[in-house]
Amino acid sequence: MHTLPRFIFMSRWLQVPLYIGLIVAQCVYVWQFWIELFHLVESAMGNENAIELIRQSVAVPGADPAFAKAMSRETLTMLLVLGLIDVVMISNLLIMVIVGGYETFVSRMRLEGHPDQPEWLSHVNASVLKVKLATAIIGISSIHLLRTFINAQAFTEKALFYQTVIHITFLLSALAIAAVDRIMPAGKPHRAAESEPKQGHGLPPGLS
Repeated sequence: MHTLPRFIFMSRWLQVPLYIGLIVAQCVYVWQFWIELFHLVESAMGNENAIELIRQSVAVPGADPAFAKAMSRETLTMLLVLGLIDVVMISNLLIMVIVGGYETFVSRMRLEGHPDQPEWLSHVNASVLKVKLATAIIGISSIHLLRTFINAQAFTEKALFYQTVIHITFLLSALAIAAVDRIMPAGKPHRAAESEPKQGHGLPPGLS
């Protein structure tokens, strides 16, 4: 390989600091998850300060504070649990971007045979990664939309309408990505290509 192509090929390692930054963001989400979970446990034990913190956490910015104060403890718990699920789904999205992106665009991780290898990583490529990311975004949008409808009194009809339209747009985009991926010629995943035995030139299978 000549100098310029080698230099261009090595530039893929510039993405590594980006993935490290996403790992740091993952750590922030883990910290946020445990703080919210701690407040949830405290509120279940009757701690009024924790309940007030949850009210502030689930309150809609710009909405009348009376809406949050009027919520029952069950509604507050449901909204907080949905927020925890949202954090987990975003964390899953980060893992797919970090692991799948590094495997696809930077370097192979060589996890063949490892007991903890994710099932989806064995056939990952750019097209599969796009579909999985689109599906994850739909899941996150669904959680946000559910939280909005549970707390619908704090939103205007216009806000509810636009959130629904945005969710439908995500859904249609994912369907379009999946349809285009299905129409395009299917490339053989690089792991499958590696696992196939090499055959001799010009010899029929079994005689190489």
